[in-house]
Formats: sequence, structure tokens, C-alpha cells
Amino acid sequence: MNSQSDSYAPSGAADSYTLRPGVPSAETYIRLRTGAGLSAKSVEAAEAGLPNSWYGVVLLHGDEPIGMGRVIGDGGCFFQIVDICVAPEHQGAGLGKKIMGGLIAELERRAPAGAYVSLIADGDARFLYRKFGFLETAPASVGMSRTV
Repeated sequence: MNSQSDSYAPSGAADSYTLRPGVPSAETYIRLRTGAGLSAKSVEAAEAGLPNSWYGVVLLHGDEPIGMGRVIGDGGCFFQIVDICVAPEHQGAGLGKKIMGGLIAELERRAPAGAYVSLIADGDARFLYRKFGFLETAPASVGMSRTV
């Protein structure tokens, strides 16, 4: 996991937001996920999974974490973008695009050429992901999932 201390400050109307490399605490992770309508995860699962992130970003409003995103994967061949979320009261200001921009910049900087990057787009999020070059794979392939 990259733990750089530098940060990226979005421009324009979002000047009060800072994108910081890293992952949130397990408690903040759970709060952000459930607050944005994503499925709940246990503290134990979050504590086990978060340190294994290949890269992550936390979006801050002042000192308050209000969004996040992560890249997970094997570090060479395959990567998956997960946990893209912004607290509801901050949505609609282009902040999801800021989070994705931070993740994509790091993938382009560090991932080997030819690496496969995937994600699951919930609802209208596919329109955001298209802006970053992601294409729907159906009908050639479809996403599948299973919960343990």
C-alpha cells in the first residue's frame, strides 16, 4: 500500500476537499460505505481487508473523511476498483470523479502495461466510469458474484 503523505486538492467549487492517499480506519470505512448505500461490512472484515489494498484514497472535507476509493489486486496482472463512495450530503459535486481520477492516476503510474482493471458499476455509476475509459463487457462477458 502506498502511504504517501502528499495530497491532491481539487480545483474549482471543490476547493474545500482534499484527496489523500491511503485507506480510512475500519470504522470510517464502514460508515462511508453504509452512508452511501453500499453493503455493510464487519469490523473484522474491514480490519483484515483494508491493509491489503494496492492503493487507496480518502476524500476529506476539512478534516472529515467524506469519501473514498480503493484498488485491490495482485499487483501485476489484475486490479479491481472498489469502494467508490461519497457521503450523500456531498454528492453531485463531481467528487466521485476526483476519487476515480486519483485511483486511475496511480494505476497509470505504477501498474504494468497490459494490466486488466475491472470494476462493478452500480446503477448510473457506469456513466462516471465511462469517462475513465471503462467499457461494459456484455455480451462477451458478464460480471458474476457470490457472497460467502
